[in-house]
Amino acid sequence: MEICVVALGKIGLPLAVQMATKGHHVVGADVNPSTVDLVNRGIEPFPGEAHLAELLKQVVDSGHLIATSDTAAAVAGAEAVVVVVPLYVDADGVPDFGWMDAATVDIAKGLKPGTLVSYETTLPVHTTRQRFGPALAAGSGLTLGTDFFLCHSPERVFTGRVFEDLRKYPKLVGGVDDESAKRAVAFYEAVLDFDDRPDLAAGNGVWDLGSAEAAELAKLAETTYRDVNIGLANQFARFADSVGIDVHKVIDASNSQPFSHIHRPGIAVGGHCIPVYPRFYTHNDPDATVVLAARAANAAMPAYAVGMLADALGDLTGLRVAVLGASYRGGVKETAFSGVFPVVTELQERGAIALVEDPMYTDEELTSMKLTPFHFGEAADGVIVQADHAEYRTLSPERVPGVRALVDGRGVTDPTLWAGIPRAVIGDGGPKA
Repeated sequence: MEICVVALGKIGLPLAVQMATKGHHVVGADVNPSTVDLVNRGIEPFPGEAHLAELLKQVVDSGHLIATSDTAAAVAGAEAVVVVVPLYVDADGVPDFGWMDAATVDIAKGLKPGTLVSYETTLPVHTTRQRFGPALAAGSGLTLGTDFFLCHSPERVFTGRVFEDLRKYPKLVGGVDDESAKRAVAFYEAVLDFDDRPDLAAGNGVWDLGSAEAAELAKLAETTYRDVNIGLANQFARFADSVGIDVHKVIDASNSQPFSHIHRPGIAVGGHCIPVYPRFYTHNDPDATVVLAARAANAAMPAYAVGMLADALGDLTGLRVAVLGASYRGGVKETAFSGVFPVVTELQERGAIALVEDPMYTDEELTSMKLTPFHFGEAADGVIVQADHAEYRTLSPERVPGVRALVDGRGVTDPTLWAGIPRAVIGDGGPKA
């Protein structure tokens, strides 16, 4: 097949490479000239994605993948178009469709009869059918369901392990009509491989959910479930701290029964997905009280963690506090909705001097995000672990001269290394020296 993948980001590029490894001819379209140049030279534009470097070079060298900044031309030569353009959101998770609308206009310009268009970007329910379908038809002059075909097929992968996740999880598709669904199933069966999953009654592979709306809701449901689950765990943790119970032992005990799947509490829920997609859900269901309450509970955790440090140190005015981790989670260079920002804001509102360390970011990168860099060996009164980078597992007080308290928001530090200094983990029943 001739395939066009629109947007070569952390999901789109590995997806394009996967399709090219199956022997298809893939043109990746991206608005960033630097990304296009690097891809055409077989160089990964971003670090950290397992197997991407070697597979990218292979498919570029074989001629199965090229990149361009001309989306319309790439679409004009394609039998299938896969759209993975980022959907940006504001601080409250309200979507800004600007980039996706612009990409859709370009796709429509090149759209030819017989083409399947699949939107993989996570979307609010009804968006594929009601927003992008009419836009593609208007811009191309073609009739949806007769001249071209449209589906939603949400990406379900984690950055850092995209190729593994593409094999591991069923590929969900939902067409705007029966013919679109049929073509979508055939397309994804031709470009993906699937691991054997005897635990799934329906087996692993491409699953037709019956409509674009069902596919949209499936992605929102699985991510919103995680946010609600974490919100419940955080409420359990705060109660456990107030009465001196280690909630982690409680969760282990509860989850020993197969009907309980309680997640872990923590300082923040970050990233492009879990804190954002519940807002996409409530966009169509504003009375979803459980979802709204969980989102509020999770959003309150950065301030709660700073409060734990204040409980140990007293008034934070003028104190130097090192926040470890700018990334939203360990091992990933990404700060989307990272807890570092509300933690720093809360510290500053309490009069503290907030400093940030992250092994994945340079001082210049931290400064560009309006964060003040911290370096091990410098003095600080308190430490807050915000991201579970592997480097923090061996963190000891000697690396932070003068430290008088540690709040480990991820439970990643070694308690034996902090003997004699108050160390608090969210939900472990209170600080321990």
